[in-house]
Amino acid sequence: MAPKFLAIHLDGKVICPNETFLNPRGHVALCCRRTIRNISKQNSFVDCSESRTKARVAMTTPNILVVEDDRETRALIAKYLRNHACNVTTATDGREMARAMTDHRVDLLILDVMLPGEDGLSLCRKVRAESQVPIIMLTARGEDVDRILGLEMGADDYLPKPFNPRELLARINAVLRRQAAAQTVSAINGATALTFAGWRIDFRLRELRNPAGARVAMTSAEFDLLRVFCERSGRVLSRNSLLDLTQGGNAGSFERSIDVLVSRIRRKIEADPQDSVMIKTVRSGGYLFTPTVEAAVPANGPS
Repeated sequence: MAPKFLAIHLDGKVICPNETFLNPRGHVALCCRRTIRNISKQNSFVDCSESRTKARVAMTTPNILVVEDDRETRALIAKYLRNHACNVTTATDGREMARAMTDHRVDLLILDVMLPGEDGLSLCRKVRAESQVPIIMLTARGEDVDRILGLEMGADDYLPKPFNPRELLARINAVLRRQAAAQTVSAINGATALTFAGWRIDFRLRELRNPAGARVAMTSAEFDLLRVFCERSGRVLSRNSLLDLTQGGNAGSFERSIDVLVSRIRRKIEADPQDSVMIKTVRSGGYLFTPTVEAAVPANGPS
């Protein structure tokens, strides 16, 4: 028998509080639309147990601003996110949103399209003109043209109603991770040297030094590949993309050459090359460089 789930339907229809519905995925569903009535079972939505797979956000206690004119929907989103380690501020329209963004640091903006006064698309465009804060658009209209308009206005993601609250949290995680990665790349793009796990790679001198400060000999191809890994830490890179980034898609290059170079680099930077920790092999994906990479503090010079 298919598992049951509690449906919280916020579409102006009175639903028996004890009514259950069948869903093959067994998800708790939040159905958010324009005309909403108070339903006594709404608390069951936010109180459902997720102790076995408790979701976490991508950064420590992010500050999230929820701009949604419907009181029930706004309260449900805010409570759910607060239960998952988020600081949440709410607003009902563009004026309240502007005040909140002035008074508080905002790490991510959840913006409904259908707002009184200035709509969400217009507000998204204004925010993006002045700030790079991540924006997730919410709307009861799920047509492709609406999603395209939202993304063209500068939104980072777009979630149509009704939606599963866990999907909203997952999208928040994904957007915050992308932003963190972009900030890291921005910080290191202008750096002449980077550090990872105690190691230091110097682009100007084209040298690698171990945690003890000793220089480690590398071929030019090995150095170029390690640089690509450092500049894209935390991202799965396919062999083809690594070839393009290191050799410019040279017609004479082949994927196996990347495997050979990775093996050589592992022997130089890994404590156990047979059980690699820093350069992980991703099955059917390529490679993942796992260390946290930071711009290096200027050194006094080579020893």
